[in-house]
Amino acid sequence: MVLEGNPEVGSPRTSDLQHPGNQGSCVLSSPGEDAQPGEEPIKYGELIVLGCCEEGGEETEAQRGEVTGPRAHSCYNGCLASGDKGRRRSRLALSRRPHANGVKPDVMHHISTPLISKALSNRGQHSISYTLSRSHSVIVEYTHDSDTDMFQIGRSTENMIDFVVTDTSPGGGTAEGPSAQSTISRYACRILCDRRPPYTARIYAAGFDASSNIFLGERAAKWRTPDGLMDGLTTNGVLVMHPAGGFSEDSAPGVWREISVCGNVYTLRDSRSAQQRGKLVENESNVLQDGSLIDLCGATLLWRTPAGLLRAPTLKQLEAQRQEANAARPQCPVGLSTLAFPSPARGRTAPDKQQPWVYVRCGHVHGYHGWGCRRERGPQERECPLCRLVGPYVPLWLGQEAGLCLDPGPPSHAFAPCGHVCSEKTARYWAQTPLPHGTHAFHAACPFCGAWLTGEHGCVRLIFQGPLD
Repeated sequence: MVLEGNPEVGSPRTSDLQHPGNQGSCVLSSPGEDAQPGEEPIKYGELIVLGCCEEGGEETEAQRGEVTGPRAHSCYNGCLASGDKGRRRSRLALSRRPHANGVKPDVMHHISTPLISKALSNRGQHSISYTLSRSHSVIVEYTHDSDTDMFQIGRSTENMIDFVVTDTSPGGGTAEGPSAQSTISRYACRILCDRRPPYTARIYAAGFDASSNIFLGERAAKWRTPDGLMDGLTTNGVLVMHPAGGFSEDSAPGVWREISVCGNVYTLRDSRSAQQRGKLVENESNVLQDGSLIDLCGATLLWRTPAGLLRAPTLKQLEAQRQEANAARPQCPVGLSTLAFPSPARGRTAPDKQQPWVYVRCGHVHGYHGWGCRRERGPQERECPLCRLVGPYVPLWLGQEAGLCLDPGPPSHAFAPCGHVCSEKTARYWAQTPLPHGTHAFHAACPFCGAWLTGEHGCVRLIFQGPLD
């Protein structure tokens, strides 16, 4: 069976354990087989989809090129607009399974290509096949590994996929419907977690299909390794970036690499689907770290470790910050009306009458008004009445996905041009982090909605005016 989007895969290194087809979906609270009643399940980590919010058919003024008044902006940072349902959600925790379902490479066979379908007829046998020519193929069989759990990620909704992901567009929406052609593979990648401390998680390109097979066709990028094994890359690739300094206040973006089917690390290809692989990076590994980014050519995931999540702000802290900001009674410097961030429970509908709005070029915060348009400069351009800078004018929304935040700092900065608000360190980190787009492009984007960032810094410090009394 040929993989869609990421059809090609390679066979694993003997040193890297891989895992069996997923028997059932990943559960948020799967108890470990050694867990005692009342004990917390062992969690390996969490995957969070960047920019997973959806527009729900409505456009912002900046996207529409209009400035007629506040509009509904159905962007749900922190969950999917259609709701988190089953295996399709904005984030998913990977916990130790009741029983190990891992597999590891066992035996390698050289066979005639015409006989490959017969060799792969055993649905209970996990294998990776490499078609070298019309007459020669290599099949690597896998055997059960009791020390590892495997979790598979992809576009397919079949049972062997634990985390179903769909394409996220640059504007923060998701590509859906019959006309939307996805670039994410049905079986994009798999994460293998050690069942014993320190519960190391490793990522590999491609996943096993319903027949427990991974098939690399004749045109797939594949090769023999120096130790006589096989390896390969998927069509559009699985890219990983580990942050320098961990995912903390001192973090800096790392370098994007490509992960092979066997978990080896390579420099990027000239383009996403080029057949010539990059250079092997021997001093880097496929072990996921807190803050590692995983790009599946259409969606980008953030990996958070349990220890890292303990340092992240909680939803209760985010709500306390919202209430504290509102308690300061910021005012519109022109209309002198009191501004307030709406409660997340209210949802993302049309901006509230007290909603703060910002001029993203200068950071001055106002209430909504309908004047100051500068159509000669562009349909969405407005002039700030305080400093006279002309630029987009958008409502402010507090970022609600706590796992995307580097620290629990106050909501002092907003991404441009979308207006999502977070701490200074969080805003500056994501504004400096290029995310893959298309075949070879990279753009910094808002982690809450996926909108491409604009301006010199990609974010702006918010300037509030306090109450006059």
